[in-house]
Amino acid sequence: MSAKGGTTTTQAPPRILVFSTATISDIGIDLAGSTHLHYPPSVVALPVACSSGIRPEWILHALENGFDGVFIAADGTDCPYISDCTDRTAKIASTVQDLMRERGIQPERVKMAAICSVCSEAFVRQMHAFSGALAALPSTSEKG
Repeated sequence: MSAKGGTTTTQAPPRILVFSTATISDIGIDLAGSTHLHYPPSVVALPVACSSGIRPEWILHALENGFDGVFIAADGTDCPYISDCTDRTAKIASTVQDLMRERGIQPERVKMAAICSVCSEAFVRQMHAFSGALAALPSTSEKG
């Protein structure tokens, strides 16, 4: 309640799905938690083997079913599986952003960055910046 007797509303932080890679970026994300670095509690990490294996449909499904944004925590040049992982993952991100435009979803709701196994502070900065950017966007019901 506010001082004048009305209710105050606080907007929940944007829900962010993070696709992390099990051998590289997920370790950095775990390090952020184990060293008690703070990032929005609405961030959910889902490990995958390689970021180049993420399907655009998974990202669309997340955005159409309650997540406000999707962050791809790519391995960058550290991918243990393929040498062109970054290029392949960037192509996936670009493809899904095109599909989002076709569906009237703001492409800014998808972000990709390399997160290494010791990049806990960088991950936390990325989550705060992405959360702030998502909060500034019109709601997903106000497509545009």
